[in-house]
Amino acid sequence: MRFKSRYSVGDVSKVCNVSKKTLRYYDKIGLINSERDDSNNYRYYSSESLLAVPVIKYYKQMGFKLDEMREFIEGNVQNVYRAMQRSFSAKIDELEATQEETRRKYVSVKDWYDLILEAEMVIDNNIKEVSIKYVNSSDYLFLEQEFDNDIKASIINIEFTNYVEKVNNEITGPVIINFSSFQDRMQNKNQKIRMLQKTLMVCKEHEKMKFGGQMMISCYHIGSHETINETYEKMCHWARKHGYVIGEESFERYVTDYWTTRNNSKFVTEILMHVSRQ
Repeated sequence: MRFKSRYSVGDVSKVCNVSKKTLRYYDKIGLINSERDDSNNYRYYSSESLLAVPVIKYYKQMGFKLDEMREFIEGNVQNVYRAMQRSFSAKIDELEATQEETRRKYVSVKDWYDLILEAEMVIDNNIKEVSIKYVNSSDYLFLEQEFDNDIKASIINIEFTNYVEKVNNEITGPVIINFSSFQDRMQNKNQKIRMLQKTLMVCKEHEKMKFGGQMMISCYHIGSHETINETYEKMCHWARKHGYVIGEESFERYVTDYWTTRNNSKFVTEILMHVSRQ
């Protein structure tokens, strides 16, 4: 490219693919200075000003704001490279924080999307068979509570939500309720429970518990939670028939629930219990 001695605002706009409005703003804040021709009062830019535009574009691509890049572009500080190091170090920290925030949002959305796909598959194929499966071991944030037979208030759990905020964490994936007695659950009795959910940041040791890491009896329950005892009864019958002994606890994994839809006929809950051979 052959340079001219001077360029009009329109010339710079066309050559550098930047709007006239932006160029005038850069001029106003002193980032790219123009010169005024006394003979016609028009403003013109030198070739040096022209070459400043790609530099600004590149710094903007990296995420620098105009006031952040001004210090090291102008180079008027005593140690320009020290100033650049400070600016770039601060920008790296900022971008790392943004990247981590984006990661957490992605995981949350992806986990919820996967639950919707799982529920759709279960409902479309009417999957209600009892089976034995290996459940992978994972760490969960937990909170012990008293269950007073209000399943909706337990799933959309204000106390647990406040606890998550208290420990400066964020949650993802399905809510799991660990009932201390599946027999009491079948009879709608009050009992001690544990709220479980995966977190997006690392939990402290006293805040987490492991779930899984063993074979468990599993069955999906489709529809309202008011009839979930029927699925428990089916699982107990299946276990006796096939020579399994069911443990005392149960875990209800809410694939889709009140968080997802008000139509409880579309709820999908996976019931999981420890089992052993007789």
